[in-house]
Amino acid sequence: MNFDEIIDRRGTGSSKWDRMHAYGGVSPDDGIPMWVADMDFRAADVLQEAMQDLIERGNYGYFAGDEDMNAAVAWWMHERHGWTVNPDHMSSTAGLGHAIALILETYTDPGDEVIIFTPVYHEFTHKIKLTKRVVHEAPLIIENGVYHMDLDALEAGLTGKERMMLISSPHNPAGRIWTPDELRHLADICARHDLIMVADEIHHDLVYPGQTFTSFLKAAPEAADRTFVLTAASKTFNTAGARLGTVTIPNPELRKRFRQALLEHQTQPNLMGVALTRAAYSPGGADWVDGLVAYIEGNHRLFLDGIAQIPALKGMPMQSTYLAWVDFAATGMEMTEVLRRVHEDARVVPSVGAHFGSGGETFLRFNIGTPRARVAEAVERLQSAFADLQ
Repeated sequence: MNFDEIIDRRGTGSSKWDRMHAYGGVSPDDGIPMWVADMDFRAADVLQEAMQDLIERGNYGYFAGDEDMNAAVAWWMHERHGWTVNPDHMSSTAGLGHAIALILETYTDPGDEVIIFTPVYHEFTHKIKLTKRVVHEAPLIIENGVYHMDLDALEAGLTGKERMMLISSPHNPAGRIWTPDELRHLADICARHDLIMVADEIHHDLVYPGQTFTSFLKAAPEAADRTFVLTAASKTFNTAGARLGTVTIPNPELRKRFRQALLEHQTQPNLMGVALTRAAYSPGGADWVDGLVAYIEGNHRLFLDGIAQIPALKGMPMQSTYLAWVDFAATGMEMTEVLRRVHEDARVVPSVGAHFGSGGETFLRFNIGTPRARVAEAVERLQSAFADLQ
């Protein structure tokens, strides 16, 4: 578990590194990519062993399916999160972006509204618009420096055109963990207004010491008949390239429709993704995650402490994830000037906050899932780029 190891990912086809110039105008030769939610650490030994086992078998043909993997997912959810889930309720998708799109297409109609709490993961909006549904933004409010849902305002603004609610839990981009009470309130709203709940819980394992994540269906089991829970090993173990996610659907009728949609799209789990997920959700994987989370939490302290040295910048306190959310509003600068300094002067490329919807316009999201020396270098560069504010 040498998370300090510097791995050169340039020229390997990495989106985060090799597309940095196209996204932010900064060369990977001297830039620090902090945009794509992808970590720069070497894969866990349990994953390497699983891949080596595939290599030694020397056959990549049709395989029996995902039943063993689903059992491993159920074990992990029970052992790590106290959520008892039936493996028979699970279906595999080509990643969770695919799952969201398929859920939208299967259970809503073009023109239906989908509620999201902004600012939030930009792919939510992208998928809603791609499927010709309508984004219904419910802006988060900041109280005591962290995000809260304004559920009274949400209900007051409902029109009856809403069909679905899509949440990020824990929250991307701010690392907020929703409390069981907050999740139960969402379940009540969905019941009152006959809404389908889609809970994207992909960051569920990246929870800092002293914090507790609660799965939506553990908090609100009464909502099982209208809920889809989305999970994957991809953020925890950096296996996004394997393109595999799990959708848990307790309602048998909804589950039947979803599996029919998978059949019609000829979507089946892939061998590598199943092998990696099964290996990840194991005692060895748990040990690796414990080390990872402790390391990322250290990166979080280093980064936010460094940002706090720049008086006009405000980093939002994090409870989870490796994605830091920083507000530049108090600089008084236009975001074009902020980005010029971050890109050209600091040679750092974060994600643009405006892409996360209403409320994100003055923010940038920084990926701190990288060796600590690189985080420290990014902090120094940002302090230099905004030295006139100090």
